[in-house]
Parts: sequence; structure tokens; C-alpha cells
Amino acid sequence: MDSQTASAERTVRDAPTKATLKPNALGVLGILFFVLSGQAPLTGIAGAAPISVALGNGSGTPAAYLLAGAVILLFSVGFVAMGRHVVDAGAFYTYIGTGLGRTAGAGSASVALFAYCVIQAAMYGLYGSIVSGLVADHTPLHVPWWVCTLLTMAVVQALGSAGIEMGARVLAVFVLAEFSILLVFGLVTLVKGGGPEGLGVADSFSPAAALQGAPGVAVMFAVASMFGFEATAIYGEEAKEPKKTVPRATYLSVIVVTAFFALTSWMLISAYGASKAPAAASTALASGDSAGFVFAPIAGQFGGWINDVLPILLATSLFAGILTFHNSANRYLFSLGRDRQLPVSLCRLNSRLAPWTAGCVQTVIAVLLVVPFALAGKDPVLTLFSWFSGLAVLAMMLLYLLTSVSVVVFFRRRRVDGRMWNTLIAPVLGALGLAGAIWLILANFTTLIGGEASTALWLVLSVPAVLALGVANERLRRRRTAPDAR
Repeated sequence: MDSQTASAERTVRDAPTKATLKPNALGVLGILFFVLSGQAPLTGIAGAAPISVALGNGSGTPAAYLLAGAVILLFSVGFVAMGRHVVDAGAFYTYIGTGLGRTAGAGSASVALFAYCVIQAAMYGLYGSIVSGLVADHTPLHVPWWVCTLLTMAVVQALGSAGIEMGARVLAVFVLAEFSILLVFGLVTLVKGGGPEGLGVADSFSPAAALQGAPGVAVMFAVASMFGFEATAIYGEEAKEPKKTVPRATYLSVIVVTAFFALTSWMLISAYGASKAPAAASTALASGDSAGFVFAPIAGQFGGWINDVLPILLATSLFAGILTFHNSANRYLFSLGRDRQLPVSLCRLNSRLAPWTAGCVQTVIAVLLVVPFALAGKDPVLTLFSWFSGLAVLAMMLLYLLTSVSVVVFFRRRRVDGRMWNTLIAPVLGALGLAGAIWLILANFTTLIGGEASTALWLVLSVPAVLALGVANERLRRRRTAPDAR
């Protein structure tokens, strides 16, 4: 075989495939439901708010949500601007690769895939624990948490393979249920004028309230609650008119999520009274039932029957998030296979134009992440959920930062958009805010994961290790496909 023929064959082998996901399948609301389900509103409130109030800035927690939302909104401006020129299921991988080069893109792809897989595994841990408890409470059966988790993995795989529209319909039901009950609680409490100390606007939103206690802890958990909004770009290929749908869905999701978390946390604090809320949250944490801090005032508003409903909604909230991150991860695998970063078989679609092979691989990854904790007899909440959720947040914040830098570089090199606010000022401000968020996460990482310092160190080091692995894979791929390779 002569060198020209060999070179041609290598070029074909290295070229992206033409496989595409189902177009025109999702509108703005469909994408919004995927985002909201990924952020699991009830899980975010029940899991993060008690810690922020007890260990963070107390009654100033709602202000932390507004600050986090402002940073993410600044990031979104550049994210959306670049999305008008780049539409791909790889999202961060494609954005960072376009602006900072294929090597940086490949490294970020590994981090993104890592983040989505570990956050899904984390949610499986909490989900398995909750469902196992529900089964024990309502039946004579005692089913181990990992059995519930493995059975759910099969259901998630089936729904992921059924097509993106089916997933959106399932998520819409679950998200509306949890979102509605929290929103109604917040609005009713607001209309009634708050709790025993009134609404306490200054107690929650004044600069003094925002900066009291340990505001860094509160901001850290607030940023963590925003995890998942970037899914708007992942579904760009499947969106109706993506250049309009994705920007609208992105801005709408950030605004809705920020307002929701700020309002709900504010009304929870108001229900207790700003002066008493921190002590109530601390008591709930000490008892091992942090969700009780959230469930108690809601039950006080609607009646004791809600205590039977909320645990079920918490389980469906987690299921919705699990399904969302399954879809996000398998689309990353699909995109990497299509671009020949990973085996091309990953971009094989089924009859419904859903990523079949990528979905199966993602499910296998979930099994491999969860089963070791079950075999070791570890507590799924204190280890699997706590460790992996903190790890995923750190990884995702790094991707946000790299994307902001990539946006600035992209628009400086390619003068395709002259809007300075969208292409320079907002991305730079967003990058500065994200860098600050990363610093806060690293400074408080042991608190975030609820573990020991040694565990926190190993988890933190895994993020640059995964980034380096992606970079190394790209460099090896280039060597294999170089024109002078034999």
C-alpha cells in the first residue's frame, strides 16, 4: 500500500461520521423540563438549604442564590452567543474545542462526561436509600438500596432508548409535581405575609445579611443548585429552530431556577422566623433528618398528609434528575464517537434516533460507579451521594470557567459578532465570578462532601487527572492518524 493511499484511509478513518440525532423534537418547554429535572428542585432545596442556613450565612441564604444566579446569567450571555455559531450534542466539548483548540476540547469532554456520570451515580445513592425506606414503610418488604437502584437503571435505560420526546413527557409530570408544591408553599406564605417575624426582607436580602456567618459556604451550595442548566445546548441538535430555542431556554431556565430557589429558601426562613431558622436548621442536621427542616413548614401550611407525599416527590425528583443526566451523558458519548474521539460505534442510533450504544455504555458506567459502594457496605447517602455530588459540582464549575474563556477567544479570533457585552464584557465578568466560585468550593470542599480532608483531597485531584486523561487520549489519537504514521 503506497503512502498516499494509507494517508487517504487514515483521513477517512479520522473524519467525523454523519450520524445525527432526531431534529425538531424539542421546543423551549421541553428543554426547560430537562433543565429543571436535572436540578431536581425538591432535592436541591431539601438537601442544600438546611446546610446553607445552618453552616452558611443563616437567614441570608436567599441572597446567596441571587448572587449565584447573577454569575450564571453572566456566563449564559457568552454561552448563548457562541451557541448561535456552534450547535452540537457535545456542548462544552465542542464550545471549548472551537475556542481553545481540540486538545483542550478533548480534555473538557472527559471532565464533562465524568461530571454527568458521577452526579447521576450520586443521585442513584440518595434515590436508592429513599425508595428502600418507602418500600419498608408501606410494605412488609425490606429491599436493599442497591436493588432499587439497579432496577431503576434498567427503567432509565429503557426510557432513554424510547426517544427524547418520551423522556421529556415523563420528566414534565415529575418536575411539575415537585415544582408546583414548593411554589405554592412559597406563594401562599408570601401572600400571608410570612411567618412569626413577617417576611423579613432585610433579614434575607440586605448586604449585612448576605455577608453574615460564612457566606462562602452558602454561595457554594447555591452554585451547586444551578448544576444542569447547560443541558440547553446539549439538546441543540434535537431542538426546533435551535438558534432561537436554545437561547430562550437557557435564559428562561437560569431566571426560573434562580427565582425559584431564592423565593423558596426565603419563605422557608420566614416560616421559622429569621432569628430562629438557623437553630432549626442546625437541629435538623444534628438529628440526621435535614429534609425535616423543609418538610415541617410545608406540612404546617398544607396539613400532615403532605409528610406522606413529600418523600415520594423527593424520590421522583431524583428519578427525573437521573434520567436527565443519563440523556446528557449518552449524548456526550455519542458526540465523542461521531468525532472519532471514542469508538465510532458509540454514535449508533436506534429506530427512534436515540443514542442506543452510548446509552448502554452510560448505564454500564453507572453500574460500575455504584456497585463498589454496595459491595463495601457503605452508606449510600453519606458516601456515594455526598462525595460524588461535590465532585460533580467542582468538575462542572471548571467547565463553565473554560467555556467563558473559550467564548472570549472565539470572538476575538472570529469577528462574527460585534456585540461587546455579549462576546467580551459579560463572559469576562462571568469568568471572574466562576473563578471565585471555584475558590470557594475548594476552600470548603470538605464541608461540601461531608467527609474527611483526605477523602476531599483525592476527590479534588481526580478532576485534573480526568482532564489530563482526555488530553493524553487526544494526543495519542493524533499520533495514530498523523500523515507520516505507518
